[in-house]
Amino acid sequence: MRLSNGLTKKIAWYLKPFFWNQKRKYGQALEPAKVWATNPKLFLAVASVFGILDRKKSPISPALRSLVSVRIAQLNWCAFCVDLNTANWIKRSGNASQIEQLSSWQTSTEFTNQEKAALAYAEQMNQNNKPVDDACYHALRTYFDEHAIIELTAIISFQIMSSKFNSALQIEPQGLCSLNKHDKHET
Repeated sequence: MRLSNGLTKKIAWYLKPFFWNQKRKYGQALEPAKVWATNPKLFLAVASVFGILDRKKSPISPALRSLVSVRIAQLNWCAFCVDLNTANWIKRSGNASQIEQLSSWQTSTEFTNQEKAALAYAEQMNQNNKPVDDACYHALRTYFDEHAIIELTAIISFQIMSSKFNSALQIEPQGLCSLNKHDKHET
């Protein structure tokens, strides 16, 4: 990590329950959360947005949320995000085989047309030099209503921010996924 070692040692007392819950869920506190917690107000804002996007009643299935998050993490060279989101995706989907073909999803038969539409949208949103094209957006409309598209757009935007944040600070993976060989940065 590019930040000094002692920076994340002190956590505001009112954030301790969050980290207790994180240790219960993942077996450890997550480094990006500790970095965000160096600015408690910023941490609370980011955690609130994540909590809303990762809720049970989202119109986007948990597996699809994780799948697009892994792809965005790959595209933005975020090893930590690949680790975390791959672990979440396998837990949510029960399918570890798709991850092998995620970098070539366009030609793979492992992905549904709905997944391919969401992945195409995620990749186009992640491009810095051009907007999402009409054909991509119209393909989404085949599988998602406007409320779901708004939510998917927010999920992708959050993951782009998160993966770029973690990648820029070189936050390392924490061994959350046993498929460490999938920490690929293929585009």
